[in-house]
Amino acid sequence: MPPPSKPGERQKLFKNQDKDTESLRQRRNEVSVVLRKAKREEALQKRRLVPNTPEDDEKYNKFMDASLQMIVENAAHGDPATRLSAVQAARKLLSKDRHPPIDELIKSGILPILVECLQFDDNASLQFEAAWALTNIASGSSAQTQAVVHAGAVAHFMRLLESKHQNVCEQAVWALGNIIGDGPVLRDFVIRHGVVAPLLTFIDPNVPLTFLRNVTWVIVNLCRNKEPPPPMETIQQLLPALGVLIHHNDLDILVDSVWALSYLTDCGNDHIQAVLQVGVVPKLVSFLTHTEIRLQTAALRAVGNIVTGTDEQTQSVLNNGALGQFPSLLSHQKEKIRKV
Repeated sequence: MPPPSKPGERQKLFKNQDKDTESLRQRRNEVSVVLRKAKREEALQKRRLVPNTPEDDEKYNKFMDASLQMIVENAAHGDPATRLSAVQAARKLLSKDRHPPIDELIKSGILPILVECLQFDDNASLQFEAAWALTNIASGSSAQTQAVVHAGAVAHFMRLLESKHQNVCEQAVWALGNIIGDGPVLRDFVIRHGVVAPLLTFIDPNVPLTFLRNVTWVIVNLCRNKEPPPPMETIQQLLPALGVLIHHNDLDILVDSVWALSYLTDCGNDHIQAVLQVGVVPKLVSFLTHTEIRLQTAALRAVGNIVTGTDEQTQSVLNNGALGQFPSLLSHQKEKIRKV
């Protein structure tokens, strides 16, 4: 939200007198348009998994130089070892850093084969490679993501959330995150498949940090989009988890948690009230002066949304000392912060 530059404007920010609901919504919409243009916003919605160590991913594979048709045929009909090699070859094609041949692989007919591979519970390596390949396909355009959904992958990813193999489970989380990130239609489709409850079981001290970061990112995607917003029942499930994550000591988890809260508070007064009831306002206000710009920006967005609510909701922010933070924010060295 643009910061006030004059005392009168500052008062208007915190008081809703002479402002109807439509004008307040319009202001939030204008801010949303600006923020959606940010590269970070685009990167958050979908993520493609590219190996961190390319040299380790270049181990010999007999299908390394094979045609796409040969890869597909062997992925469908080969013996277990051959099938694994073929699926891995397809996954490697999709893990290219630039211009992965997603459309070519979809047209080859490999999608139902990869989905079938998710069902091989006696071959976790095959499940993992197939899930990875599908994750990267779902990281593409909306049409490419929908192709994964139409192939029936969601139900199988849901089942893999209960896999005893952590890498398989985490890859299923990642894939579902890409599908949810496509927009409200697929978000709600995955919600109807019951994704929230199993997802929240991974918010656990014993879950590795990288896994927890992925889980938090998926929660962000579940909170994203307000036309329509996620079902209130889903929000009520997610908010206690966000109330825990906002106290985590990992910066990436903090940033994502606050962005999730900012999306929810952008959906109207009922959603703002639901967020307030979790007791996160003191933490949000404290982040306004955090040294990390990403966290400051997300906190400013969340707090800015809250103060467009009712007088009581605005007062909850003021009661936690937010007003005293704004002079330093308005003179912040980063223009990005001054504009929010």
